[in-house]
Amino acid sequence: MAAGNHPTLTRNIAPGVHRLGHAYVNCYLIEDGTRVTVVDAALPATWSHLEQSLQAIGRSRDDVEALVITHAHPDHLGFAARIAAQWSVPIWVHAADERIAQHPYRHEREGNPLVSTLRHPRAVPMLTAMVAAGALRVKGVTNTRRLPPSAVLDVPGHPTVLFTPGHTFGHCALHLPDRGVLISGDALVTLDPYTAARGPRLIAGAGTADSVMALASLQDIEDTDAATVLPGHGEPWQTGARAAVAAARETAAL
Repeated sequence: MAAGNHPTLTRNIAPGVHRLGHAYVNCYLIEDGTRVTVVDAALPATWSHLEQSLQAIGRSRDDVEALVITHAHPDHLGFAARIAAQWSVPIWVHAADERIAQHPYRHEREGNPLVSTLRHPRAVPMLTAMVAAGALRVKGVTNTRRLPPSAVLDVPGHPTVLFTPGHTFGHCALHLPDRGVLISGDALVTLDPYTAARGPRLIAGAGTADSVMALASLQDIEDTDAATVLPGHGEPWQTGARAAVAAARETAAL
């Protein structure tokens, strides 16, 4: 089911990995025994659905030990300040995105979002849903922990961090090789909220810092050979990372 205006919890996309989609943005819950890592903080309004999702998988707020941010754009930082303040959950982010995490609306992009919206009116309902869910009122966060650019992270699920810059200069994906999963964040998506285009692709320049760098980062995604790719926007891709990257390269060449 598409993650539109209404929140949708998709359980066990892979063993112990669950997707919470809301307002065309995805975040993920990784279970490890009774412990949980949350990947990305979606939008502020998603906060009210997080605890319900934890209860649905038999967990509680006390089981959440980490929030890992793939990148610090506002639509992935939404409830980060609240989970840190109210649940005392540490937030992990790459050093190159620390400044954006503190100031979510000060980030580099190649294109103009307004111009992109005028060119792609089909994206207006998606962007409107994101605004309604708080995309323009995201609070910054400080005192974050630094993601290592390439290492197994000592949080529940023990994901391997892949440095995949381009969408932001500190973007990271998370690989769970034992579960056949790559959480790609916005390094590779199956829905571009700036154009409404679907299928594996890079996000348009209106939301990307360096498209050439983002295209180069697809190689690291391909090299995982993950069976399932879980993007920051759009539906899960379950035909393998290699096929997803091939499709993304094809659309980038158009």
